Amino acid sequence: MNIAHLKLFTRIAATHNISLAGKELGLSAAVASAHINKLEETLGTQLLYRTTRKVSLTEEGFAFLPHAESVLDSVESARAAIGAGSHTPQGTLRVTAPASFGRMHIVPALVEFTQLYPELHIDLRLSDSIVDMVEGGFDVAIRNAALSDSTLVARKLASDTRILCASPDYIEQHGIPANIDELKTHPIINLTGIEHWVFANNQGTIKFKPASKLHIDNGEAIRDACMRGMGITLCSMWCAYQALQEGKLVQVLKDQPLINDTALWAVYPSSRLLAPKVRVFIDYLKAYIGDVPYWD
Repeated sequence: MNIAHLKLFTRIAATHNISLAGKELGLSAAVASAHINKLEETLGTQLLYRTTRKVSLTEEGFAFLPHAESVLDSVESARAAIGAGSHTPQGTLRVTAPASFGRMHIVPALVEFTQLYPELHIDLRLSDSIVDMVEGGFDVAIRNAALSDSTLVARKLASDTRILCASPDYIEQHGIPANIDELKTHPIINLTGIEHWVFANNQGTIKFKPASKLHIDNGEAIRDACMRGMGITLCSMWCAYQALQEGKLVQVLKDQPLINDTALWAVYPSSRLLAPKVRVFIDYLKAYIGDVPYWD
Protein backbone atom coordinates (compact mmCIF):
# COMPACT_ATOMS: atom_id res chain seq x y z
CA MET A 1 0.00 0.00 0.00
CA ASN A 2 1.45 3.35 -1.08
CA ILE A 3 1.94 5.94 1.69
CA ALA A 4 1.51 8.80 -0.81
CA HIS A 5 -1.88 7.39 -1.77
CA LEU A 6 -2.91 7.33 1.88
CA LYS A 7 -1.84 10.98 2.34
CA LEU A 8 -3.89 11.93 -0.68
CA PHE A 9 -6.92 10.01 0.56
CA THR A 10 -6.87 11.71 3.99
CA ARG A 11 -6.69 15.15 2.36
CA ILE A 12 -9.57 14.31 0.03
CA ALA A 13 -11.57 13.24 3.08
CA ALA A 14 -10.92 16.66 4.63
CA THR A 15 -11.38 18.84 1.53
CA HIS A 16 -14.01 16.80 -0.37
CA ASN A 17 -12.16 17.76 -3.51
CA ILE A 18 -9.69 15.60 -5.44
CA SER A 19 -8.15 18.50 -7.37
CA LEU A 20 -7.62 20.63 -4.25
CA ALA A 21 -6.17 17.72 -2.26
CA GLY A 22 -3.87 16.88 -5.15
CA LYS A 23 -2.74 20.50 -5.45
CA GLU A 24 -1.82 20.55 -1.75
CA LEU A 25 0.46 17.57 -2.39
CA GLY A 26 1.89 18.86 -5.66
CA LEU A 27 -0.18 16.59 -7.91
CA SER A 28 -2.27 17.40 -10.95
CA ALA A 29 -5.96 16.54 -10.84
CA ALA A 30 -5.43 13.68 -13.30
CA VAL A 31 -2.56 12.16 -11.30
CA ALA A 32 -4.47 12.54 -8.01
CA SER A 33 -7.49 10.78 -9.52
CA ALA A 34 -5.25 7.99 -10.82
CA HIS A 35 -3.66 7.53 -7.39
CA ILE A 36 -7.05 7.19 -5.72
CA ASN A 37 -8.19 4.71 -8.35
CA LYS A 38 -5.05 2.68 -7.63
CA LEU A 39 -5.71 2.76 -3.88
CA GLU A 40 -9.29 1.57 -4.39
CA GLU A 41 -8.05 -1.14 -6.74
CA THR A 42 -5.50 -2.28 -4.14
CA LEU A 43 -8.13 -2.42 -1.41
CA GLY A 44 -10.75 -3.94 -3.67
CA THR A 45 -13.43 -1.46 -2.61
CA GLN A 46 -14.78 1.98 -3.48
CA LEU A 47 -13.68 4.67 -1.01
CA LEU A 48 -15.24 7.75 -2.64
CA TYR A 49 -18.46 8.85 -4.27
CA ARG A 50 -17.60 11.21 -7.12
CA THR A 51 -19.96 13.80 -8.61
CA THR A 52 -19.27 16.88 -10.75
CA ARG A 53 -19.71 19.10 -7.68
CA LYS A 54 -18.40 17.16 -4.70
CA VAL A 55 -16.53 14.12 -3.48
CA SER A 56 -17.73 12.27 -0.40
CA LEU A 57 -16.68 9.14 1.44
CA THR A 58 -18.46 5.84 1.01
CA GLU A 59 -19.26 3.77 4.10
CA GLU A 60 -16.05 1.84 3.43
CA GLY A 61 -14.19 5.14 3.07
CA PHE A 62 -15.36 6.31 6.50
CA ALA A 63 -14.30 2.98 8.01
CA PHE A 64 -10.88 3.15 6.34
CA LEU A 65 -10.08 6.80 7.20
CA PRO A 66 -8.97 6.44 10.87
CA HIS A 67 -6.74 3.50 9.92
CA ALA A 68 -5.12 5.53 7.13
CA GLU A 69 -4.49 8.40 9.56
CA SER A 70 -3.01 6.00 12.11
CA VAL A 71 -0.65 4.53 9.50
CA LEU A 72 0.56 8.00 8.46
CA ASP A 73 1.16 9.03 12.06
CA SER A 74 3.04 5.79 12.73
CA VAL A 75 5.26 6.37 9.69
CA GLU A 76 6.12 9.90 10.84
CA SER A 77 6.89 8.71 14.37
CA ALA A 78 9.02 5.86 13.01
CA ARG A 79 11.05 8.28 10.89
CA ALA A 80 11.61 10.48 13.93
CA ALA A 81 12.82 7.48 15.96
CA ILE A 82 15.28 6.44 13.27
CA GLY A 83 16.60 9.98 13.15
CA ALA A 84 17.52 9.65 16.86
CA GLY A 85 16.46 13.21 17.59
CA SER A 86 17.79 14.74 14.40
CA HIS A 87 14.48 14.47 12.55
CA THR A 88 13.10 17.87 11.58
CA PRO A 89 9.28 18.00 11.62
CA GLN A 90 7.99 18.65 8.16
CA GLY A 91 4.82 18.52 6.12
CA THR A 92 1.71 20.51 7.00
CA LEU A 93 0.54 21.17 10.55
CA ARG A 94 -3.19 21.92 10.60
CA VAL A 95 -4.29 23.93 13.63
CA THR A 96 -7.68 25.29 14.65
CA ALA A 97 -8.05 27.92 17.37
CA PRO A 98 -10.52 30.50 18.73
CA ALA A 99 -10.44 33.62 16.57
CA SER A 100 -9.44 36.15 19.23
CA PHE A 101 -6.86 33.96 20.96
CA GLY A 102 -5.40 32.96 17.62
CA ARG A 103 -4.94 36.53 16.43
CA MET A 104 -3.59 37.82 19.74
CA HIS A 105 -1.31 34.97 20.80
CA ILE A 106 -0.83 32.17 18.27
CA VAL A 107 0.06 34.35 15.27
CA PRO A 108 2.81 36.18 17.26
CA ALA A 109 4.07 32.83 18.56
CA LEU A 110 4.41 31.52 15.01
CA VAL A 111 7.09 34.10 14.15
CA GLU A 112 9.83 32.21 15.98
CA PHE A 113 8.22 28.77 15.57
CA THR A 114 8.34 28.97 11.77
CA GLN A 115 12.00 29.99 11.98
CA LEU A 116 12.79 27.00 14.19
CA TYR A 117 11.01 24.56 11.85
CA PRO A 118 11.40 25.95 8.31
CA GLU A 119 10.34 22.67 6.67
CA LEU A 120 6.98 22.73 8.44
CA HIS A 121 4.00 24.38 6.74
CA ILE A 122 1.28 25.86 8.97
CA ASP A 123 -2.42 25.81 8.09
CA LEU A 124 -4.07 27.88 10.84
CA ARG A 125 -7.87 28.18 10.87
CA LEU A 126 -9.44 30.67 13.29
CA SER A 127 -13.03 30.17 14.35
CA ASP A 128 -15.06 30.62 17.53
CA SER A 129 -17.06 27.50 16.63
CA ILE A 130 -15.98 24.11 17.99
CA VAL A 131 -14.98 22.19 14.89
CA ASP A 132 -14.82 18.43 14.38
CA MET A 133 -11.08 17.75 14.34
CA VAL A 134 -11.26 14.47 12.43
CA GLU A 135 -13.70 15.71 9.82
CA GLY A 136 -11.69 18.91 9.38
CA GLY A 137 -8.40 17.02 9.14
CA PHE A 138 -6.82 19.02 12.00
CA ASP A 139 -3.74 17.83 13.85
CA VAL A 140 -4.29 19.97 16.94
CA ALA A 141 -6.94 22.32 18.30
CA ILE A 142 -6.55 25.12 20.83
CA ARG A 143 -9.66 25.43 22.98
CA ASN A 144 -10.71 27.62 25.89
CA ALA A 145 -13.74 25.73 27.12
CA ALA A 146 -14.58 22.91 29.48
CA LEU A 147 -13.65 19.66 27.74
CA SER A 148 -16.29 16.96 27.44
CA ASP A 149 -15.16 14.98 24.38
CA SER A 150 -13.57 11.74 25.61
CA THR A 151 -12.12 11.02 22.15
CA LEU A 152 -9.61 13.86 22.59
CA VAL A 153 -6.31 13.96 24.45
CA ALA A 154 -5.69 17.33 26.11
CA ARG A 155 -2.67 19.17 27.47
CA LYS A 156 -3.33 22.23 29.59
CA LEU A 157 -1.56 25.35 28.35
CA ALA A 158 -2.80 27.83 30.95
CA SER A 159 -5.67 28.71 33.24
CA ASP A 160 -8.32 30.92 31.65
CA THR A 161 -8.59 33.57 34.36
CA ARG A 162 -11.60 35.81 33.86
CA ILE A 163 -12.38 39.18 35.43
CA LEU A 164 -15.01 41.92 35.26
CA CYS A 165 -13.97 45.09 33.46
CA ALA A 166 -15.19 48.59 32.77
CA SER A 167 -13.63 51.60 31.07
CA PRO A 168 -12.49 54.66 33.04
CA ASP A 169 -15.01 56.80 31.10
CA TYR A 170 -17.82 54.43 32.04
CA ILE A 171 -16.84 54.49 35.72
CA GLU A 172 -16.65 58.29 35.70
CA GLN A 173 -20.15 58.50 34.25
CA HIS A 174 -21.92 55.61 36.02
CA GLY A 175 -19.79 54.82 39.05
CA ILE A 176 -18.43 51.42 40.02
CA PRO A 177 -20.50 48.64 41.64
CA ALA A 178 -19.53 47.99 45.27
CA ASN A 179 -20.98 44.47 45.30
CA ILE A 180 -22.69 41.87 43.13
CA ASP A 181 -26.19 43.20 43.87
CA GLU A 182 -25.24 46.59 42.45
CA LEU A 183 -24.29 44.92 39.16
CA LYS A 184 -28.01 44.66 38.45
CA THR A 185 -28.18 48.43 38.01
CA HIS A 186 -25.43 48.53 35.38
CA PRO A 187 -25.60 47.75 31.65
CA ILE A 188 -23.91 44.43 30.92
CA ILE A 189 -22.10 43.26 27.80
CA ASN A 190 -22.19 39.46 27.80
CA LEU A 191 -20.42 36.76 25.83
CA THR A 192 -22.88 34.66 23.86
CA GLY A 193 -23.37 31.29 25.51
CA ILE A 194 -22.53 32.35 29.08
CA GLU A 195 -25.73 32.25 31.13
CA HIS A 196 -24.34 32.91 34.62
CA TRP A 197 -21.38 34.64 36.21
CA VAL A 198 -20.29 32.64 39.26
CA PHE A 199 -18.50 34.45 42.08
CA ALA A 200 -16.63 33.21 45.14
CA ASN A 201 -17.16 34.79 48.55
CA ASN A 202 -16.88 33.89 52.24
CA GLN A 203 -20.20 32.04 52.17
CA GLY A 204 -19.34 29.91 49.12
CA THR A 205 -20.48 30.83 45.62
CA ILE A 206 -22.98 33.28 44.17
CA LYS A 207 -24.62 32.87 40.77
CA PHE A 208 -25.41 36.08 38.93
CA LYS A 209 -27.55 36.00 35.79
CA PRO A 210 -26.58 39.03 33.72
CA ALA A 211 -29.56 40.89 32.25
CA SER A 212 -27.72 41.95 29.14
CA LYS A 213 -29.09 43.89 26.20
CA LEU A 214 -25.88 43.32 24.25
CA HIS A 215 -24.60 39.83 23.48
CA ILE A 216 -21.46 39.34 21.36
CA ASP A 217 -19.85 36.07 20.30
CA ASN A 218 -16.25 37.31 20.10
CA GLY A 219 -13.89 38.11 22.98
CA GLU A 220 -12.05 40.98 21.30
CA ALA A 221 -15.34 42.59 20.26
CA ILE A 222 -16.66 42.43 23.82
CA ARG A 223 -13.44 43.95 25.14
CA ASP A 224 -13.62 46.76 22.55
CA ALA A 225 -17.27 47.49 23.38
CA CYS A 226 -16.33 47.69 27.03
CA MET A 227 -13.43 50.04 26.25
CA ARG A 228 -15.92 52.33 24.51
CA GLY A 229 -17.95 52.66 27.72
CA MET A 230 -20.93 50.53 26.71
CA GLY A 231 -21.07 48.68 30.01
CA ILE A 232 -19.42 46.14 32.31
CA THR A 233 -18.28 42.83 30.88
CA LEU A 234 -16.60 39.55 31.72
CA CYS A 235 -13.28 39.19 29.92
CA SER A 236 -10.42 36.69 29.90
CA MET A 237 -7.09 38.04 31.12
CA TRP A 238 -5.41 36.91 27.88
CA CYS A 239 -7.79 39.23 26.01
CA ALA A 240 -7.91 42.19 28.42
CA TYR A 241 -4.33 42.37 29.72
CA GLN A 242 -3.01 44.99 27.28
CA ALA A 243 -6.01 47.27 27.81
CA LEU A 244 -5.56 46.91 31.58
CA GLN A 245 -1.84 47.76 31.33
CA GLU A 246 -2.63 50.80 29.19
CA GLY A 247 -5.36 52.02 31.53
CA LYS A 248 -8.10 51.58 28.93
CA LEU A 249 -9.89 49.08 31.18
CA VAL A 250 -10.22 48.80 34.95
CA GLN A 251 -10.96 45.61 36.90
CA VAL A 252 -14.27 45.65 38.75
CA LEU A 253 -15.12 43.76 41.98
CA LYS A 254 -11.55 42.58 42.59
CA ASP A 255 -12.48 41.24 46.05
CA GLN A 256 -15.08 38.85 44.62
CA PRO A 257 -13.29 36.74 41.99
CA LEU A 258 -15.09 34.88 39.26
CA ILE A 259 -15.11 31.09 39.18
CA ASN A 260 -15.06 29.17 35.92
CA ASP A 261 -14.20 25.64 34.81
CA THR A 262 -12.45 26.61 31.59
CA ALA A 263 -8.79 26.59 30.67
CA LEU A 264 -6.69 26.87 27.53
CA TRP A 265 -6.01 23.43 26.12
CA ALA A 266 -4.12 21.91 23.23
CA VAL A 267 -6.07 18.85 22.12
CA TYR A 268 -5.65 16.15 19.51
CA PRO A 269 -7.60 12.98 18.64
CA SER A 270 -6.85 10.07 20.96
CA SER A 271 -7.09 7.72 17.98
CA ARG A 272 -3.79 9.13 16.65
CA LEU A 273 -0.21 8.84 17.80
CA LEU A 274 1.31 12.17 18.76
CA ALA A 275 3.19 13.05 15.58
CA PRO A 276 6.50 14.96 15.97
CA LYS A 277 5.07 18.07 14.30
CA VAL A 278 2.24 18.13 16.85
CA ARG A 279 4.56 17.48 19.78
CA VAL A 280 6.96 20.30 18.93
CA PHE A 281 4.09 22.73 18.36
CA ILE A 282 2.43 21.97 21.71
CA ASP A 283 5.78 22.05 23.56
CA TYR A 284 6.69 25.35 21.93
CA LEU A 285 3.31 26.97 22.65
CA LYS A 286 3.42 25.85 26.28
CA ALA A 287 6.92 27.32 26.70
CA TYR A 288 5.93 30.50 24.84
CA ILE A 289 3.00 31.10 27.21
CA GLY A 290 5.08 30.20 30.27
CA ASP A 291 4.28 28.42 33.53
CA VAL A 292 2.84 31.74 34.69
CA PRO A 293 1.16 33.10 31.53
CA TYR A 294 2.72 36.34 30.35
CA TRP A 295 -0.70 38.00 30.26
CA ASP A 296 -1.10 37.43 34.02
